[in-house]
Order: sequence, then C-alpha cells, then structure tokens
Amino acid sequence: MPSSLRPGRVVAWIILITALVLTIFPFYWMVRTALTPAADLYGGSTGLWPDHATLINFRRVLGLVDAAEARAAGGSGAQINFLRYTLNSLIYSGSIAIVQTFCCAMAGYAFARLRFPGRDLAFGTIVAALMVPPIFTLLPNFVLAKQLGVLNTIPGLVLPSLLMTPFAVFFLRQFFLSIPREVEEAALLEGVGAWGMFWRIVLPMSRGPLITIGLTTIVWSWKDYLWPLLVGKGEDTRVLTVGLGVFLQQSPNRAPDWTGLMAGSVLSVVPVLLLLIFLGKRLVESLNFSGLK
Repeated sequence: MPSSLRPGRVVAWIILITALVLTIFPFYWMVRTALTPAADLYGGSTGLWPDHATLINFRRVLGLVDAAEARAAGGSGAQINFLRYTLNSLIYSGSIAIVQTFCCAMAGYAFARLRFPGRDLAFGTIVAALMVPPIFTLLPNFVLAKQLGVLNTIPGLVLPSLLMTPFAVFFLRQFFLSIPREVEEAALLEGVGAWGMFWRIVLPMSRGPLITIGLTTIVWSWKDYLWPLLVGKGEDTRVLTVGLGVFLQQSPNRAPDWTGLMAGSVLSVVPVLLLLIFLGKRLVESLNFSGLK
C-alpha cells in the first residue's frame, strides 16, 4: 500500500480538512450574508450562495450611497465614517505592535543576558502578571487616563498597552536564551558593546519570533473593543470595532442591519488578512533561516 494511503495518514487528513472547514466556514457565511440583499436575508434561500448576490451592502457601509438608497435596499440608512475608523485602527494597532515589540525585545534580552540586582525578582513579577486578568487593570487605567487628560485622544488609547506585555517578554527571553553565546562572544572580541550586540547581532537573528509577537499584537489590538469604547468615543479617535458597534445601534427600533454589519465586518478583516498573508510568508522564511522548525 502506498505510504500516502495508509489508514493513519488518511484519518489525519480527514481530521485536518474537517478542522479547516469548521474554522473557515463562519468567515465564509459572513461573506455570504454581506452579499445577500436585506430583503432576502430572512425570506430567501438557505443555500451556500445567495440567489441575488449584490455589493450594495458594501457600498452602504463605505458611504457610497445616500440614506434613501440605503433604505430602499433594505438597510437601516445608517452610515459610519468607515475610512476614518479604519485609519484610527491602523494607527492604534500599528503603534502598539511596533513600540511594544521593540520594548519587549529589549526587556527580554536584558533578562536573558544581562546581570543586574533584582533581575530574577523582576522577571518573576512579570511572569506572575500573566495570571492577572486584563479586566482588573481596566478601571485603574481609565482613572489614570482621565487624570492625565488623555481621554478621547490617540495617546490615551495606546498608552496602557504601548510598552510591554508579560507574555511577549517571556516569549522573547526564552528565544534569546537559545542563541549561542559564542556568537555574542565573537562580537565582543570585535569591540561590539551591549547595545550594538542587541541591535546588530541579536535582532537580525530574531526575525521569526519578532514577527510572531508583532502579528499576535496587531491581531489582538485590531479586534480590541472595550478599552477603545471607553476612551475613544469621539469621531477622531473611534476605532473600527467601536464604529461597527455604533452602526449596529443606529437602528434600535427595528431588526438589526445584519447585512450591513456583516459587510463592515468583512471589510474590517481584509487589512489584517492581507498582513497575515504577507508577514506569514516572511515568518516561515525567517523560521527556516534561523533553523526553528
């Protein structure tokens, strides 16, 4: 029997394909709902593809039609400043991902290689912070942001998550410990200092882990809802997740505008999906380059 047809291999492929379908199907159904006319959503067919597929829901969300045309298409007539909210989300998630990844890399390298008083105690405190639910820090952060006068500002949005997270510090420290000391010792013989060692030697060798932390941070901050809802209520600071919630709430006296909401949700996923496709390939290349498989 060919090795590709062994029972264990076949069962493994069946499980893998089933898990893949179960994972992708909710996103596919979201796309299907976004392409369905509002009038067909409840009374139309339940097939895998809408009978009268249309892009009107995407046009409504992007503000390309007026309120009368939107209501004629079966929507609520609600509109959001989609492009502005997308830009705010890009600023919010991008700034957090870049600054946080760099700061966590510095902290992780310090805990992995430098010797200073209280190092183990400080690292243990950071690891212990992993057990603190984020909801516990929500109110103190809000009070602090209010006292600093940064409510309804971009700095107020990003400051609580800008510098570091315990998991990223722990993750990067473990990777830095795996880097052979001979590489750093050779650099020391060439007169490279601690900062040059980190910037010129360690960071280029850590592209895979850094991209991993950057990707997870972007995805987390892109879908964050509660903190941006509390701090960024104005048009200039409202992110996309909060904007979609506002879109849903603009028709309180009738059935929710599910088709418009699904169209907005699909559009909100596109930037992160493109980033994952692009950086995912770079991540695999970096891991192969560093020998991590």
